[in-house]
Amino acid sequence: MAILADQHMHSSFSFDSEAPLKDMVESAIRKGLNHINITEHNDFDFPVSEEFPEGCWDLNVDSYLYDLLRLREAYKDKITIGFGMEIGLREDSFRKNAVLTRNHDFDFIVGSVHLVRDIDTYDDRFYEGRSAKEAFNEYFDTVIANIKKFQNFDVLGHLDYLTRRVPGGESAYNPMDYADKIDEILDILLENEKGLELNTQTLGKGLEYPNPWPQVLKRYKEKGGEIITVGSDAHKPEDIAVGFDKAATILADCGFKYYTVFKDRTATYLRF
Repeated sequence: MAILADQHMHSSFSFDSEAPLKDMVESAIRKGLNHINITEHNDFDFPVSEEFPEGCWDLNVDSYLYDLLRLREAYKDKITIGFGMEIGLREDSFRKNAVLTRNHDFDFIVGSVHLVRDIDTYDDRFYEGRSAKEAFNEYFDTVIANIKKFQNFDVLGHLDYLTRRVPGGESAYNPMDYADKIDEILDILLENEKGLELNTQTLGKGLEYPNPWPQVLKRYKEKGGEIITVGSDAHKPEDIAVGFDKAATILADCGFKYYTVFKDRTATYLRF
C-alpha cells in the first residue's frame, strides 16, 4: 500500500515555517510523491501577542502564488503542485475568509480550528484550571459552531488536534467520550459534502495515533464518508509524508479503499 500525495504542508510563506517552498517541493519529489498541495496558513484576526505580531498569520497570497507557479512550471514533469491554503475557522473572520477564498482560484482549502475563545489551543493557558474533558468539550463545541456557519473549505483539518498539547497527551483522550459531538461534526461535513483530513504530523512526533484517531475515521466511513485526504502538516522538508505507511494501514483497517487528492476544488479518488 502506498500513499503518493501529501495534501497538507507549509513553507516560509506561513509564519511558523522557515522552509523555502522550493525545498519542500524537492523533498516531496525525492520521497517519490507525485502530487502535493501546499496549504499555507491564513488565520485572520489572530490575537496579537509578543509571540504573534499583528497580521503575522495573514497570508501574502500574491507572493505565494508567484513562487508556486514558477515551481509548478519548473517541476511539471516530476510532480503536480497544488495551490492550497489552510484557513483558520473563526466566526469573526468568516467574511474575510469568504472574500479571500472567492477571489483566488485555489485547488484545495483545509478548514481548521486553532482558536477557542480567542485562545490558541497550543497555548498552555487554554488548559489551565480545567480538566482535559472540559477542554475537549469546548473545542468540539467550537468546531461545531464554526462549520455550521462557514463551509467554503474542502476538508476539516486535524480534528481532535488537542491531543498534541493537552496535559496527559493521548492518555487523556478517548473519542468515545465525545461520540455525540463527533457524530454531529461528521454529519455536518457529510450534509455539506465536505471531507475529513487524516493528519499524520503526530506520527512523526512519537505519538501513536494521527488526527483524528482511527475510531473517528471509522465512524466517518460508517456514516458514508468517502472524502479523505492525507497530509503530513509538514513545516520542514524532512517531515513531508511522515507516517504515510501507517496512515495507509489505518485507512484500510477503517474500511477505506481510496484516499483523495484535490485540484480545482474537485476531489479525485486514488487507490492506495
